[in-house]
Amino acid sequence: MFRSLLCGGKVRALSRHGHAQCRVGGVTSSPVGGRGVELARTNGPRPTLEAVAAHAGVSRATVSRVVNDGPGVRAEVRERVHRSVTELGYVPNSAARSLVTRRTGAVAVIVAEPESRVFSDPFFARQLRGIGRELAAHDAQLLLTFLEEAGDGARVSRYLAAGHVDGVLMFSLHGAEPPLDGAAERAGLPVVYGGRPGWQGAAADPALLYVDTDNRGGARQAVAHLLERGRRRIAVITGPLDQTSAQDRLDGSRDALTAAGLGPPPAADGRFTAEGGERAMAELLDRAPGLDAVFAGSDLMATGALRTLRERGLRVPADVAVVGYDDLEPASWADPPLTTVRQDVERMGRIMAGLLLRCLG
Repeated sequence: MFRSLLCGGKVRALSRHGHAQCRVGGVTSSPVGGRGVELARTNGPRPTLEAVAAHAGVSRATVSRVVNDGPGVRAEVRERVHRSVTELGYVPNSAARSLVTRRTGAVAVIVAEPESRVFSDPFFARQLRGIGRELAAHDAQLLLTFLEEAGDGARVSRYLAAGHVDGVLMFSLHGAEPPLDGAAERAGLPVVYGGRPGWQGAAADPALLYVDTDNRGGARQAVAHLLERGRRRIAVITGPLDQTSAQDRLDGSRDALTAAGLGPPPAADGRFTAEGGERAMAELLDRAPGLDAVFAGSDLMATGALRTLRERGLRVPADVAVVGYDDLEPASWADPPLTTVRQDVERMGRIMAGLLLRCLG
């Protein structure tokens, strides 16, 4: 356990062994094995590019090229500079480095959802983890922002135009218009979208980059699975139909039912949330009380549907079979565990980030 200790006007941590560290001027003192005091200077001058050059026996320009990954430096010289950087503890000045490289080392990740949903939905956690790991592997930083309120679009557009980031990753798109009214593209920033863009002209734009899975095909498989098990009165819980993933999954379910000689399914919007799944399931049971199966367009919506079915006294899968989509944590937490369509959400995030990094060169 740790507690704080006031020492010479500065608060420091007191370890579980009772040893304290006290800072006086530029010297830190700490007990060492209970046998005395060791002194170490902690706030000397920050090493400069010139100091690294002198230590490595090269010019300042050579050090600059090495630190900024520039060409024209022999391997043995580059290694000598790296050793000097490590030994001196030199850290490049990010502002000065940006002037040389015209890069910030940061990528904006823009999610068109309320932050409360992003931090509670495992889909976003997986996608952000994939993005973060890929960016970190290339020494790039992730800057996360949300489009939630009316003024957020203008705020984010100004930020992008000011040159704070090198590129943009954007997902969970809604609506039939380009997000931010094309602000990222106008700022000259490369953009990779998560999910198929649905605005007019997007499909014919050869410069548009996005990463998606075959949502229509996955939904077709899910409903075919229910049909193979003898279910015929199948309903669908969709996400918001202003998102292409939700529309594609609804279309895929219709494809499977049409191929089986059945009409279009009753459908209700569950908003891609557990609470929405509960409400949509209740609506569907009221509209079609004899249904014997449900395809939910996400695992979260499927878990909400299970709660409603249980409240109505219906057994799963004996009375109503349920299939979800995503194969995320809620599928295994559900009671009973869900049959679900798997998509590798983390890998999608990594591919998005990798594609953007390749654009940046």
